[in-house]
Amino acid sequence: MMKNIQESLAGRIGIIKMYSFSKHEIDNVQFSTPLGFSFEELEKRQRETSPTDLQDVFRYIWTGGMPRVSQMSDRMRKNFFDAYTNTYLLRDIVDLGGVSDSMKFIRFLRACAALTGEQVNYKTLGDATDISQHTAKKWLLLLESMGIIYLLQPHMNNELKRLAKTPKLYFLDTGYCAALSMWPSKETMMSGPVGGKYFENYVISELVRELEYCGNQANLTYYRDSNANEIDVFIERGNHIHPLEIKLSANPKRTEVKKFSVIEKAKFEQSTGGIICMVPKPYMIDEKNSLIPANLI
Repeated sequence: MMKNIQESLAGRIGIIKMYSFSKHEIDNVQFSTPLGFSFEELEKRQRETSPTDLQDVFRYIWTGGMPRVSQMSDRMRKNFFDAYTNTYLLRDIVDLGGVSDSMKFIRFLRACAALTGEQVNYKTLGDATDISQHTAKKWLLLLESMGIIYLLQPHMNNELKRLAKTPKLYFLDTGYCAALSMWPSKETMMSGPVGGKYFENYVISELVRELEYCGNQANLTYYRDSNANEIDVFIERGNHIHPLEIKLSANPKRTEVKKFSVIEKAKFEQSTGGIICMVPKPYMIDEKNSLIPANLI
């Protein structure tokens, strides 16, 4: 069923994904080498940028990467995102995607924003919008084809006996997600219970852009097993896996990397990885893992 929906959308919608600016592009930071996770590679990147700063990261998360939004007042920002929804999504895209009820689609967008960073639940999305689960799947794939959201697929490997079967939902522009959720300021978002989810969304969206721009042949997945063990991101390159945890902390528990031992059960080789967090500079945990400043992604 899912494949049929994707093929139908692909045949009807000729859309080129246009990502908003990454934080590095907003800050005019250009790294000399592609993203890598060895301690030496991280140290080299660190020398090419400023130390990470929590307020600065959440300023970007709240405003997003669409041109000139960061210079707008709060009222202008709200008006911009309202116009973005009503003009771009509803006028030009909704009709092409076969969506007839614009108000339901807006409610669907808000429901998606509320679930950012979580596993997709089509029933929850359908109930919140008064649409069928089939329609929820179709609309979600429509948003993905437009580059509005990113669906992080679960890692599939029989040796690891993964439990997760559904993707996790992220917005490719965190500012748009924040606007849909009507957060009044970056301070309320940062200090509230969703701060960790928005930080995770930020990291995922930056990883997506980084790998896309570099033409890096890598596959992004997440891992969750029947014992509720979860690893936020696997970056798969050939037969190698870079395991990554994402923590909104300047001092995360280094024991988090012990979960990476599940990779030994699969027919993959564990490569360098670690914990993406708010440390000011890279710190080595062991020979393969580091504490990774978020501004290096």
